Amino acid sequence: MREFDVQIGAFTAEIEEELKSGNLSFPTVFDLSLRIKQLADDPNASVEDMAKVVRAEPVLSAKVLKMANSLLLNPYQREISNVSAAVSRVGSSALRCLAYAVAADQLARDQRSRQMQLVASGLWMHSIDVASWAYAFARHLGRGNPDTALLAGLMTHMGQFYLMAMAARRPAIESDLREFAQFVLKWETAVRQAVLEAFELPEQIIDAVNVDLVTPITWPPRSLGDVLFLAIQAAETPNPFADILGLGHRPELLEASLGDDGRAEFDALVAAARETRQQMLAVVTGD
Repeated sequence: MREFDVQIGAFTAEIEEELKSGNLSFPTVFDLSLRIKQLADDPNASVEDMAKVVRAEPVLSAKVLKMANSLLLNPYQREISNVSAAVSRVGSSALRCLAYAVAADQLARDQRSRQMQLVASGLWMHSIDVASWAYAFARHLGRGNPDTALLAGLMTHMGQFYLMAMAARRPAIESDLREFAQFVLKWETAVRQAVLEAFELPEQIIDAVNVDLVTPITWPPRSLGDVLFLAIQAAETPNPFADILGLGHRPELLEASLGDDGRAEFDALVAAARETRQQMLAVVTGD
């Protein structure tokens, strides 16, 4: 028996047990995200409490300052140079997004092999591409809170990230990326649901992320789930697991959603939202 089969069998058993017990073994890269989430949910936590956690992570501090000084949140460009003021300007919802982005980036860097680093980096870039489009579309369409759309976009592939993080402990898995991709796509929905519940995210986000994203929507978009669907279609960075399996971009889904009348409106939306998407993408990536 191949070592891959031994390790993927053990991995399957571990995932099944975690889902059954409801006890997920979160990789350490997610510790920061969980601490930020706990503070954001605590009515007694102050801005300074959150700022202390942010200051302890230099990458997150830099991203928070950059977001607070971006044109999106600071159109008059009055420079914010201290973390407490930046946290106050950014808000707890966007802070959660940035903490998760830092964790996802760290996950990509922690992979042992160059091959798996490329897959993890590709998944991270795809996720923040989707999230940035979701933010931009929500803002331009006036469909709910853009920060909520950003977080929902980041969480869309949370199951894949979790499985990637857990796979780092099993080096033989990288010997057959195609079978591993099939494994990830098989388990991602159940794992994502468990992760979202463990993070105790609002039902609005859980419902949106769990919408069937391979079934056409009806134009114009009416819900956060519709916005996520459009963001995935607009994303310019592919999902590496879908690419490995030949399940990449599917323009027919978008065409079926838009019909004859919606194409021009969608193209106009993309054009109008592109700059906002680019600004948010730069904030999250730190570019």
